[in-house]
Amino acid sequence: MAAKLSGPGGQGGKTIEQNADINVTPFVDIMLVLLIIFMVAAPLATVSIRLDLPPATPPSPNDVQKEPVYISIQESGSIFIADQQTTIETLVPDVCAALGGGNPGCKEERVFVRAQPEVKYNQFMEVMNALQDQGFYKVGLLNEDIT
Repeated sequence: MAAKLSGPGGQGGKTIEQNADINVTPFVDIMLVLLIIFMVAAPLATVSIRLDLPPATPPSPNDVQKEPVYISIQESGSIFIADQQTTIETLVPDVCAALGGGNPGCKEERVFVRAQPEVKYNQFMEVMNALQDQGFYKVGLLNEDIT
């Protein structure tokens, strides 16, 4: 058995021309699908957080800024307002006293809470809950070392 590879009916001596053009249709299809996916997913990635920013106008020179009140929580569970030790039961009256006595607007003032890194979460949350239960909603958290 033999086969004839060249001749009038075969491709003897002729080279096959290759098509070197790239078919971009699948590439365009994939890019359009990705574009649609990103257009749908982009609005979902935005998160809105309400910020309580100060007004853009500077305060008048007659306004005297009060010194903020710092509540410090020690690892042992001791609570201090500035240098005065307090307990969780007397925390709110002591904070109002530190803010200026029996001022009825003392709960509108900003209070800062800081704790040592070793403080347990429940100790910290007891202080936060005690402040929030009595109407202190402007509480700032500080992340600094207490020496």
